[in-house]
Amino acid sequence: MQMLGKKIQIKMKKKSVLILGASSDIGLSTIKIFLNNNWKVYCHYNSSKVFEKDRNKDLEFIKINFSDSEKIIYRKLKKLQKLNISSVINLVGFIDNNSFENFKISKSLETIKVNSIVPLYIIKKLLPNMIKNRFGRILQTSSIGVKFGGGKNTFSYSLSKKLNEFIPSSVKKLASKNILMNTLIIGVTNTKIHKKIKLKNLKQRKKLIPAKRFAEPNEIAQYIFFISSENNNYITGQHLSISGGE
Repeated sequence: MQMLGKKIQIKMKKKSVLILGASSDIGLSTIKIFLNNNWKVYCHYNSSKVFEKDRNKDLEFIKINFSDSEKIIYRKLKKLQKLNISSVINLVGFIDNNSFENFKISKSLETIKVNSIVPLYIIKKLLPNMIKNRFGRILQTSSIGVKFGGGKNTFSYSLSKKLNEFIPSSVKKLASKNILMNTLIIGVTNTKIHKKIKLKNLKQRKKLIPAKRFAEPNEIAQYIFFISSENNNYITGQHLSISGGE
């Protein structure tokens, strides 16, 4: 960059992203894209061995069980609050395999807590630093299944994802401070999560998609990166569907 005949060196500060539910297939693809674009990546997980061999200096792992008590979760969040997180992405996807006819209050509340309430609480705790730095990107994720009333055995999961489409008005107002929050509604993707859902007919499901195929994790990750990075300077308060036309 040149200004008044002098060459000005601009040093960009490395931004950091917190990926909640980072051990999912989409999460792993998202990690790679952020690392390739020179971001510091904090990976939240509960129980996973996929990270054991990773030794990237820009990659750190944070283990939190969202089913724990509020007191335990709050204590673990203190470390997160000390970090200058620029972007938060919620990819948590706990499934209890219960239908509407068979769901129980306790299990349904646990699913909602894990997939929606605790991530929203974390976002709340990280907002002050984003406001201070005048940069923040927040991405919740929902499922295209919500549009159809959920699957046969994903009532609580779909209910929690519908909750993720809620964007607080107080956060919407922060757009003037360069803090943007959106929800990405994800269509059926080639991930292992479908194997956890009982009696799911994937061949029949594919026929319902106008594009006649499932998305790939890296495709979804590219959209996630665009919306959750400095590439996005204007989109906020939106529900964006990536679902092959459904």
